[in-house]
Amino acid sequence: MTDGAPVKIVRDELELGPVTVSFQRTLRIPETGLHPLPPGLGRFPLRRVADYPDTAPAEWLSRGGVMLPIYQCEAMWLSFHSSEPAALQVGVGKVCAVSGLPWIEHLIGDPQNYVALPEQPWLDGINAGDGFIRQFVAVPLGSGATVEGQVTGQETHGGVQLRAFGLTEQALADWRAAQQAVHPESCPSMASEDALLPAPAGASMGLGAGGRMRQEVYADERPLSDYDQSGARRVFVHLCSAAQWTAITGEVPPPTPVDRDTYVRAGLPWFDFYDADARDLDASEILSRVESVGKKLGTEEKPFVPVNPNTVIALGGNSPDTVTDGTW
Repeated sequence: MTDGAPVKIVRDELELGPVTVSFQRTLRIPETGLHPLPPGLGRFPLRRVADYPDTAPAEWLSRGGVMLPIYQCEAMWLSFHSSEPAALQVGVGKVCAVSGLPWIEHLIGDPQNYVALPEQPWLDGINAGDGFIRQFVAVPLGSGATVEGQVTGQETHGGVQLRAFGLTEQALADWRAAQQAVHPESCPSMASEDALLPAPAGASMGLGAGGRMRQEVYADERPLSDYDQSGARRVFVHLCSAAQWTAITGEVPPPTPVDRDTYVRAGLPWFDFYDADARDLDASEILSRVESVGKKLGTEEKPFVPVNPNTVIALGGNSPDTVTDGTW
């Protein structure tokens, strides 16, 4: 596997070799309190930047990748699936969402700068606390409220960066043999299943830190030598405001989901994921200092409807669709 290997969009999901990533629309939780994981309200639509050479920004065309539309009142979470063990780096404005360190294109174990798959089923925000994350929320570049702006002092990249590493041939063969020994009759598989500031029409979007959610980022028990670091599949995910999406694609973005209070009043489910065998990574000291979007912008939060504990569900345990890559 080499850098630049094909990344594909299939049914609004990104396929990076054995790794599949989808971007789930969700409710923006309050910035006060500690909350369970909100629901997924469907996937964000994905489009290849290369398909819009006349309307996409030149800088985006140079970087390649994909784009999706997101409203400022929305949040997102990343859903991961992997048919075999893999490591996935996740960047927000080229700041590692796990360690808070600048984006680098190789794996580090201390501090861990990736999520281990399939153990990590999803990621809802930056690793900013002991057993909790701060939600990924949309904010215009230039506002000073993005994670990128607070960590680096600049807002030049925005978006989300993904880079997936598979196992070496030997490590993969050993894993398959172990799977076959445990499940001799099955094929080895680990597949898992309030608006703020108005965004200028041409403004690109980044991700800021929202409310606190109970979620662990798991430590990888596998040695780094098991991963094939000679190459990876990577993709740059650009975030569009609603107006920017329409200007580039000619499409009207899907309507924003129902607001959080309406969802809570309807008694619909929230989630809590716990794995007793996994070890939670320490919070990133860098990311723990990132202020929430509301605090950074000085917005006042309205009272919210508490979540009914009875609604919290415990969970355990190159073709036409190829995405082009460019210079990051």
